[in-house]
Amino acid sequence: MQNTHKKRINPNNPKFKEFRVKKSTTLMEFLREFLPKLSRNNVKSLLSHKQVAVEGVRVSRFDFPLAANDMVIVFSERKVESKIPRPKILFEDDEFLVIDKPSGLLSIASDKEKSKTAIKIMMEYIQDKNPTARLFVTHRIDRDTSGVLLFTKREDLRNLLQDQWNDLVTKRGYVAIVEGTPKDKKKTIKSWLRQTTTQLMYSHYEEDEEGQEAITHYEMTQSKGTYSMLDVRIDTGRKNQIRVHLNDLGHPIIGDKKYHSNSDPLKRLGLHAYALEFHHPIHKKILKFYAPIPKLFHQFMGQKDPEPTQDKPKTKRYNKEHGTRRFKRKI
Repeated sequence: MQNTHKKRINPNNPKFKEFRVKKSTTLMEFLREFLPKLSRNNVKSLLSHKQVAVEGVRVSRFDFPLAANDMVIVFSERKVESKIPRPKILFEDDEFLVIDKPSGLLSIASDKEKSKTAIKIMMEYIQDKNPTARLFVTHRIDRDTSGVLLFTKREDLRNLLQDQWNDLVTKRGYVAIVEGTPKDKKKTIKSWLRQTTTQLMYSHYEEDEEGQEAITHYEMTQSKGTYSMLDVRIDTGRKNQIRVHLNDLGHPIIGDKKYHSNSDPLKRLGLHAYALEFHHPIHKKILKFYAPIPKLFHQFMGQKDPEPTQDKPKTKRYNKEHGTRRFKRKI
């Protein structure tokens, strides 16, 4: 059975081609199959000049292992890339890598951006230690949202988590700073989300078979002048879900021009993913990861000695018997 693939040339950037991997193989075998006009030496030349990327990371090893669903990009031009600062690592073991993703950094490559991504930076980090090591995207958070981002180091673990994500995840916690003061200090918002042709999401508040059900809970923790801080938890992880729901309330997140915010006092989106908790898909023990709320948020809200809105994590080292994690610093 041969690999099938979807080849695409971006009309706005014809200098690369994309291929989607359908089954496990090596990079050389894959390129030889889908670039049949190139000789083996031509392919080696592409690799030696870093003109091939896997999931946004430029690689040079001909025996680099590919997994199903990987995106392989072949560039027509050589490029010297500038180093991007590595995000703070919250936890790492032989199964998971968890980072505190900064605002402004994509989780994975997009049509417009192929290299400045969290997956690229962290893949380079693990491959510095082991050139054949792999990293797999397990979930995403918006480019302009900061906070907990989880990767797996094994394809099978990624697949298990993604297949059962809504059943395994027990908490997705966010902090949002919004314009105004919500009338209801605590509320659950439920709608069905659709996407426009311009990539904007919008709500239907009657059940919609063509929309995606989205459920958001919030509780106001502080109000200061014309701004409020909310502790937000979601039952579903739809695209831009929190941003759409809070805008629907008439209280858009600060810095969110996409969803009608009129203010940008932090010069970034006022949304941070502070907690992710889930059951391990194999041994079922609960794992908890936390990213400190940015000091900028607390300073803006006038908190001199802020108390965290999240539960305090356990401090024991992780092992497969008790499923807890050790953190380097208190949150």
